[in-house]
Amino acid sequence: MTQNYGFLIDQSKCIGCHACSTACKSENQVPLGVNRTWVKYVETGSYPDVRRRFQVTRCNHCANPPCVRICPVTAMYQRADGIVEFDPSICIGCKSCMQACPYDSIYLDPETNTAAKCTFCAHRLDVGLEPACVVVCPEHAILAGDLNDPASEISRKLSTAQVTVRKPEQGTGPKLFYINGNDWSLHPSAAPTSDSYVWADKITEQNTSPYELPVFQSSTRTSKSGTPLRASQEQGRPLNGPIQIGGRVAEQMVQTAYNAQHKIQWHWELPSYLVTKSIAGGIFMLLSLGSMFGLFNFDSATFLAAGFTAMVFMLITTILLIKDLSQPKRFLNILLRPQWKSWVARGAYIMVTFTAVAGLWWLLEAGAFWNILPAEFVATIRPIAAWIVFPFALGVVIYTAFLLGQAEGRDMWQNNLLPFQLLSQSAMVASGVFFILNLFVNFPADLTALLTVLFPASIAVNLLMTFAGKLNSFPTDTAMLASREMTHGKFRNHYWWGGIALGHVIPLALMIAFAPALPFAVLATLVGLFFYEYAFVMAPQHIPNS
Repeated sequence: MTQNYGFLIDQSKCIGCHACSTACKSENQVPLGVNRTWVKYVETGSYPDVRRRFQVTRCNHCANPPCVRICPVTAMYQRADGIVEFDPSICIGCKSCMQACPYDSIYLDPETNTAAKCTFCAHRLDVGLEPACVVVCPEHAILAGDLNDPASEISRKLSTAQVTVRKPEQGTGPKLFYINGNDWSLHPSAAPTSDSYVWADKITEQNTSPYELPVFQSSTRTSKSGTPLRASQEQGRPLNGPIQIGGRVAEQMVQTAYNAQHKIQWHWELPSYLVTKSIAGGIFMLLSLGSMFGLFNFDSATFLAAGFTAMVFMLITTILLIKDLSQPKRFLNILLRPQWKSWVARGAYIMVTFTAVAGLWWLLEAGAFWNILPAEFVATIRPIAAWIVFPFALGVVIYTAFLLGQAEGRDMWQNNLLPFQLLSQSAMVASGVFFILNLFVNFPADLTALLTVLFPASIAVNLLMTFAGKLNSFPTDTAMLASREMTHGKFRNHYWWGGIALGHVIPLALMIAFAPALPFAVLATLVGLFFYEYAFVMAPQHIPNS
């Protein structure tokens, strides 16, 4: 019978002693500042009737682990006995597994710059020993064993106890079960947090919490009759906010008193790469469509200038991707040992293939332009080259939507409209770059006419899809909170003033009211799209999963 290991934690027995956390650090030589096992504190009630609840938190060793599926090099893998393990020697530090984990269980090791997490103490299990946390727990609150063995202690306990798991709606099949698991602890959005924990302030990049309750002040407004009016308040917020005692928040109901702090892993590089690859792919999509369907007269000088620009942006994209890796020297692992279920690996091959076939097409056109190759020969194979390049250019533009769809820990990114939104974004920035090139290279008149329609039309379509995405119902509370953080929280200025105003409204206004300002409209579109992507990438990462 195949073994299937899992954990069972009896929260009614846990005393919050941190013996499990300490034993885990000692056994696995976990560096300071990161945790494989930690104890979350949640306080309920109000003084003097307060209760502190403890929750032992760690990797769930899911039956359907999204971190394994998204890992591009099989550094994260699942053993036959169900344990989710990792191999730091091949990890490229892309941090995708951290975005895929709905439980904040994976961290970046500051010493090895690779992903790491609880391994079920597999090295102990393989020699007949129990995990270190199980051995040291003074209350026998932690059980570990084979879920498929009906005689094991964990199986016998599970057969009689009422248990819960964290985030079952994610479909990961978590195998970390809780007896008397408290809803305030299990659901991150249920327990608000302030800027300080029991022993320390929160890390700087998460000081602005989406769950921090503001203090609402009394209104000085009055009605026509002179009656004082209360200030409007956000739905679900308590009147005048939480009670303040000695400068600290005393919640009427519940607050998180301590939790492991998780750093945000993806920063400005990802939003930048979304813009640069949209330009590169979009330029070649337009060139391909022009050749395939005769949308405009094909001019070699136009093609060479546009194609070279696309290749430059593709080079910038590659540099940004490698820079974002914590182990950039291992970049070739993604090509030499790909894990084909991962859209990170698939995307890498799409971009490499696109660069190769688009570059070859550019060389053929350059050969004809400089009379190295017969112009008739190149004109004959041009439509064939276009049909080959187009699907890879399209893939470069939209594959990120499927990659983000594998990020189970960031539900806001899993949007069915995202591939189409990326396509419209590519159309607007690529056509804008064409307009800039037109200042240096004379385009055919029919191409200029096409761009004059495509540029504002794609901006308008993308603006409509951006707002349409906000009209959809959110599948989870984390998706809703992330969307609110983007539009009304920490990133509201990036979204509204950058993405919407600068990236869409101003370019459209300039196109309509002042045509000579077209270069400024293009620049505004590029900068505004970066701000939008920055808010889109960063906001979900500010919503805790544990």
